[in-house]
Order: sequence, then C-alpha cells, then structure tokens
Amino acid sequence: MARTTLLAPIALLTTGSLLLSGCSLFDSEGPPPVEEDFPYTREGHIFQDTGNDEKLRFSVTALERTPDYTVMHYEVSYPDGFEGSNRNLSMANTLVDPMTGKVFREYTDEEGLKYGSASPNGDGLYPVFDGVTNEYRRYFPRLPDKVDQVTFIGSGLGAMTGIPVQDVEEDRSGPQDPNGPEHLTPDDPPDGENLTFENRPPEDGAEADTGWVESFVDSDIASITRDGDRETISLHSDVMFEFDESDLTEEAEDVVRQASDSLANNVEANDSEITIVGHTDSKGTDAYNQNLSEERARTVRELLVEELGNEYSYEVEGRGSTEPIAVEGGPDDEEARARNRRVEFSYDVTTPGSQEEGDDDGLGVAQRTVTWPAPFTEDNGDVVASEEREDVQLEVYPLRRDGAYVIATVALTNNSDEPVIPDMGADGSAQAGGPEQFSSGSLGGLQLLDPESDLERYVAQMNLEGGTSSGFAEEVHELQPGNTYDLVAVFAAPPEGTEELTLRAGPFGELEEIPIEE
Repeated sequence: MARTTLLAPIALLTTGSLLLSGCSLFDSEGPPPVEEDFPYTREGHIFQDTGNDEKLRFSVTALERTPDYTVMHYEVSYPDGFEGSNRNLSMANTLVDPMTGKVFREYTDEEGLKYGSASPNGDGLYPVFDGVTNEYRRYFPRLPDKVDQVTFIGSGLGAMTGIPVQDVEEDRSGPQDPNGPEHLTPDDPPDGENLTFENRPPEDGAEADTGWVESFVDSDIASITRDGDRETISLHSDVMFEFDESDLTEEAEDVVRQASDSLANNVEANDSEITIVGHTDSKGTDAYNQNLSEERARTVRELLVEELGNEYSYEVEGRGSTEPIAVEGGPDDEEARARNRRVEFSYDVTTPGSQEEGDDDGLGVAQRTVTWPAPFTEDNGDVVASEEREDVQLEVYPLRRDGAYVIATVALTNNSDEPVIPDMGADGSAQAGGPEQFSSGSLGGLQLLDPESDLERYVAQMNLEGGTSSGFAEEVHELQPGNTYDLVAVFAAPPEGTEELTLRAGPFGELEEIPIEE
C-alpha cells in the first residue's frame, strides 16, 4: 500500500550579488530567442533529513510575472516511491537573474510559512503518495521587466538555468476544489488525480528577501570582490610596501597605475566617488595600526590622483586591524595576516568596460565577462573528470557559463555499504589564509584555477538584504549507500577565450582541464 508523508518546505539556506558588466561574449545579433517550452524537468536523488533520499522528479510548469508578483508553478513526484515523514535539505527556492546577480526569495509569513499552496494543517507539511504528483505554487518579488529568463535553485537537483518569464495580467486563480486536505492518511490515497492545495496569496505588507550574489577572484597581487554594483579591488600590502613603511615600492607604483586603468574603465568621471581604505593585521597597537593604515591609503590616493586626475571624488580611510578578512592565530597565521594587510579601492560601477588584453600582472582579477543566460538542460552532460577517495566517487561535469557566472556541477556517489558524510575540504586548511566568508559551507573548499593566469575563483555567496548570507553552493549532507547526488557551486565567470579551468576539489585534489561550455 502506498504510504503518505508530510513533506516540509525546502529548508532555508541563508544566502545573497554581483553585477558584472564589461567584457562580454554577446553576439551582435542580440540574445538568443526565449522559447517557452514548459514543463522544465529534472530528476535525481535529493538529501532528506531522515536519510530516506529517494529519487525526486521536479518540474517547473510556469513562471508568471504579474503586475505585483512573480509566481512559480511546479510539480513534484517520486518515481521510485516514497515512505515516511521527511524534509528536503536543499537551498530555499531562489530565482537568480544571471545577468546582474540579483537574487529573489519566496514570500513567507511571520512564522516562516510560504505563501502560495497552503499546507493542509497549517504547519508547512504536505501529504505525498507513491505514484501521485503534487502541484504547488510559490510567490516571489516581481522580476524587473528586462529579465526574460532566470536560473532557479532550490529543488535539490542543481541549477535549473534558462527558465523563461511569462508576462500575465493577473495571477491565475487557485484550484477550485483542492483535494489535498482530503487525503491526509495512508489509507486514503487520491484516485488517479494530482494533489492540489488551497492558494494563499501574500498578505498586504508581506516581505520577501532579495539580495545580490557576491564574487571573489584572487591573485598573488590583488583580489576583487563584486557585490551588486559595488566593486572593491584589494591590493596586497606585502606587494605594495616594505615592512613598516608607507611609501610605495617601484613595483607597487606600476600595480596602482594598472589598477587605475580598471577604475577608468568602470567608473564614470565627474561626481563619482572612489573610497580608498588601508588595513593592517593585528600586530602592533591599535593606534599604530590606525596611523599606518591611513598613511598607506593616502599614499595610494596621491598616485591615483596623478593617474586619474581630479574628475573623481576621493575618500581616504584607515581602519587598522578592525576589519580582517582572514582569521589570524590559526595554523596558517602568517598567510592570514598577509591577507589582512591590504589597501582597497571601492567604487560603484556606472559604465561598462573591459580589461586590456595581455594583463598578466595579477590585475586580471578585474576583468569581467557577461554572456547570455545558459539554456535549460535536463542533464549535466558527460563526465569529464573523476576521482575516488574513501569509497566516495567524485565526478565532474563541464562548466557552464550562465550570464555573469560559471556553474560547476559535480556528482558524489557513496560506493560503501554505510552512510557517509564526505570531507570536502571546507575547513579552510586547503587554502591557507583564504577569506573566511568565501570558504564557508560544505563546498567552500572548491576553487577554480586558471593555470595560465594563476587567478583563483572562489565559490560565490548570496547576500540578502535582511543581513544573512551563505555560499552559493549546495550543502553536502549524509550520502546514502549506492546513491548519486548532483551538486552545484557558482563562481564569477572567467574571461573571454578561457576554454578550460582546473577544479580544486579539496581532499580529492586538483582536476585539470575541465572544459567550459559557452
């Protein structure tokens, strides 16, 4: 007999963006046509809180933009049957505009229950039966008019790219006779029909989280962080200054001049402000560190003014050791302290630009690339690399460009007879001194390395306006014996012409020549 389960909404994974304008791979004929070919379906094992990780079939049947909301309609079923009460452990349902990195989360009430298809018992749980499809709808903030397609994350089956947006005058009405409340026990399965639920639209004043994807690209000389339309170029002080000095080295003067080229390309002159901030590590007194950080910031400002002129407004600050980006005092203390000694330029991107060809000095971190959104695919393609460690098989699929990002998809298979939680190297030890916020989560140990430029791309993170954030990657939970799980991690897109990258996969080592699909 089929059994029922009460399935809770997807567990929240707090997260938030990145505006990448500039160097692009855009076709002069414009974007490829957006074809509405619903449903968009993916299938695979998902993590459940009880370990009953059955295969899920997830189908987006419509994505409608009304004058007030964006409404996603989807269906869920379990092809191999399903038993017990479980909760899906994937990310919260999230729509991402891959061109700008804007993030949109579902509307929820004060108790955290989602608007849309209402739980029959008002507790966020739903009945599920073998061989029966459940129909759901969820409300998101209204997508901007210019957004034609989005990437959906939250099914637990990886990133579903290329979902088209449909413009409608009003939200369709809910089911006339929702049958979900009539089938709450294992003895009362529906007879040849889908399960439907009463629609609960957002109430007046309801709020939904929005935010941005933030990226981090690093080199021995500099790094760049992008969060919305705010960019920060960080020049490593150990390259810029001698110990305890505030005068730029000869090499550093060249680096600052090249950084000024990036600023000129990406910041519109007249009334634009560039903030220059000096930072130190925690050695020394607070007063000494504050003074040194201010002096170094002023030195950099003088050279920027020499290169860029007075058409910009310059704000100079010193923050001493108050804003570290790496944790000091651990086994990689020297690397962490070196990371924290830095001078940053922050600015709002107001004009698109592109990095000059032949930039191999480490400021290639500032090169930006945006492509068209990736089309939808039902699978991840062919496996291009594989490695096994302690009975866990890691398989890697081709990287996929999606707007301003590149999506890395890996599969983990448990080849043992017992459940296992694999070590993915997310404790930070694999990247000594790396920025903590971009190394969080199970897949935080993953990086993409360009072997030609030595640029390192860290897993991006989603920053929500409510103040929460987390890595833009699926979490790895307990792998059940014999099961294969598809997981994604998102990075800033590499420059035009990059055909392959090396994937640093923590304890699984470096997997070279991972191709990029345009």
